[in-house]
Amino acid sequence: MPNFLRLTCILLLACLSPLAQAERLRLVSDDWAPYIYWHDGHLKGIDYEVANEVLKRLGIDVDWQLLPWKRCLAMVEQGLADGVLDIFQLDSREPFMVYPDEPLSEVQFVLFQAAAQHRAIKRLEDLAGLTVGTSPGYTYSPAFNTSPLFLRESAPTHEANFGKLMLGRIDLLVTDRRAGRYLRKRLGLEQQVEELPLMISRHAQFLGLARKPGRERLATAFADELRRFKQEPAYAAISARYENDLGNIPDAVEQHERSTAR
Repeated sequence: MPNFLRLTCILLLACLSPLAQAERLRLVSDDWAPYIYWHDGHLKGIDYEVANEVLKRLGIDVDWQLLPWKRCLAMVEQGLADGVLDIFQLDSREPFMVYPDEPLSEVQFVLFQAAAQHRAIKRLEDLAGLTVGTSPGYTYSPAFNTSPLFLRESAPTHEANFGKLMLGRIDLLVTDRRAGRYLRKRLGLEQQVEELPLMISRHAQFLGLARKPGRERLATAFADELRRFKQEPAYAAISARYENDLGNIPDAVEQHERSTAR
């Protein structure tokens, strides 16, 4: 084949399949079960499985890595990672991140306490004088983050917060409803730790992509394919498998804030 015809074919294929020419992505997240986590040497999680399938359909290869959350954010901002799984969309991140317009999931931040305490927490003011365990790099809501009525004490991992709760070093902990239920079950604390009905805040989780040339196009393609996948039995099967492990998640009794950050 003459050189000019070969070049024409290559250019035509590139135009017909632009995403197929994309580089291999390095995506990061923290250990955020049941959304993404390690289990028996393999990555698992509802959002991990969904995102991985969508990217596979787009012809995108991915190297996944789980790191502390603050490090994940720094790596994306510094251009050391191509994206982060399960991040909230904030105006402050727009300069270095783009998002698909279809979320992967929604988190609901609630409180957990030792069942023996039987505190009735119906509003933030009921936390006066208490210490609440938090996670580094997480922002839960403006009212919760800045309230002078109670103390916020960070722990290196979600598991560590449950350990501190059982040791009486904190009075309550705040985490996502699904994440809290997963850890409570895994740690064998279902009888010792209770979930409170007050919802601190809720927010959609997205695949955030580092702002680079061509990433807006990838974000659009990801959103379109994710919407299609959500209509398929395969998506329902993934959701059902994780929901069955945790039980149904009821609506919270009360909600104070809608702005959170992960």
